[in-house]
Amino acid sequence: MAYPGVVDDLRTCARLGVPSRVPVFALGEDFDVAMCGAQYGEYIWSAESMVECQAQAVTRFDYDWILLHPDDYIEFEPLGIETTVSERIPPAAISNPPAGREALSSLRLPDPTRDGRMPVHLEALGGIKSAFGEDLCVAGRVAAPFSSVALLYGIQEGLILVLDDPGLFRATAEFFVELMTMWGVSQLEAGADAIWLGDCVASSGFLSPQHYADLAVEPAKRVSDALRAHAGIVIYHAGEDSPDHLKIAADHFEIINLGEGVDIGQMKASIGDRACLSGNADPIKLMNCDDLSEVEAETRRIVEAGKPGGGYVFNTGEGIPRQTRPEVVETMVQTARCYGRY
Repeated sequence: MAYPGVVDDLRTCARLGVPSRVPVFALGEDFDVAMCGAQYGEYIWSAESMVECQAQAVTRFDYDWILLHPDDYIEFEPLGIETTVSERIPPAAISNPPAGREALSSLRLPDPTRDGRMPVHLEALGGIKSAFGEDLCVAGRVAAPFSSVALLYGIQEGLILVLDDPGLFRATAEFFVELMTMWGVSQLEAGADAIWLGDCVASSGFLSPQHYADLAVEPAKRVSDALRAHAGIVIYHAGEDSPDHLKIAADHFEIINLGEGVDIGQMKASIGDRACLSGNADPIKLMNCDDLSEVEAETRRIVEAGKPGGGYVFNTGEGIPRQTRPEVVETMVQTARCYGRY
């Protein structure tokens, strides 16, 4: 199970130091929800259900953290985004406001203590922290400003704005710098030790390095800096595999969660002296391994490439699919723990 000092170890990693051992994380919430038999329609509205489910996951799979990330729309529903949810699928948007100055002018900062599911999320973070104390890293989550614009207007419309109306894009992103800072601070005050700063729409598949630096990294860094000023640890995740984009991110964020398609050893050599590296384990590849010895070998390869000299946290590059065999996750975590010793 997680251990006293894991949060201190994460801070050491963020400072590019050598921790007592490699913290072992995994993006497992959808998988964890399936394993505990919860249904999303109830889970996302019940702090008690979230605490119970995540406590079961930590006990069974031996994670060193809980990232409470049921879906992307917690802070967007109070802005007027309509969502739909099913038993097995997290909420997804079914309507977005048309991109324009009128929509932007109508936006108001929500109140995390009373609007939508925000207070439920805060209650769950506090409940998890109360249950595990300093023996577990508790992480909240916010959407980075670039991805927030896309989530508000719809991904296609948001990306079109980058070229057709960059002024509107930037103005909308400014609103989200304020919102995500406020929302992240609220989660830190509720009990979170760290904040996951998700920016998956800011992909090299859509953005040149220059656009990425100007439109995605710059506003995300302001959110990150504000949360770090409140003693939060920030993990930036764009699911990125492009070395050029990762090199830009390394100059602005303390921990970067890598995508699956990049060589972690090469990235450790090129940017490991600038940012703590996390992620890179491919949950689809691990899920499809024919036997557990393959899971062990792949996990060991990643850990031994990432851990030399410290500044490394084991994590998956993306979420673990709910249909993954439990023994795959158990083997992955225990192997990472075994070979993550210093």
